[in-house]
Amino acid sequence: MTAVGEAPVVAAAARQARARARNFYRHALDEAERAELKRAEKIEGLDDEIAVMRVRLKRAVQEHPENLPLLVKGLDMLARAVGTRYRLSPKSRRDLADNLVAVLNSVGDQLLPPEG
Repeated sequence: MTAVGEAPVVAAAARQARARARNFYRHALDEAERAELKRAEKIEGLDDEIAVMRVRLKRAVQEHPENLPLLVKGLDMLARAVGTRYRLSPKSRRDLADNLVAVLNSVGDQLLPPEG
């Protein structure tokens, strides 16, 4: 068992460890990139990245239509990103499960209203 005062200390240490892991590459960035990194850390999902990949792939097709290896590599990267986007993360699974439970409860309440 832990002492009463240890829980906040353990939680703070865990937050610091996550911040260190998340900022592993920070030292390799210049000041402007570090500012962008702070904004990027708040973004969830891959939608922006997939959109940029599509724009760049279109540019590659227009500017280098003869470079088949480049186009195949771009298509492969895009396909992987889209596939990854549609795999559910643990948080997405929990959110989906919670939403399904809420829908089922709502339907159940309409079919069999609570007595009272």
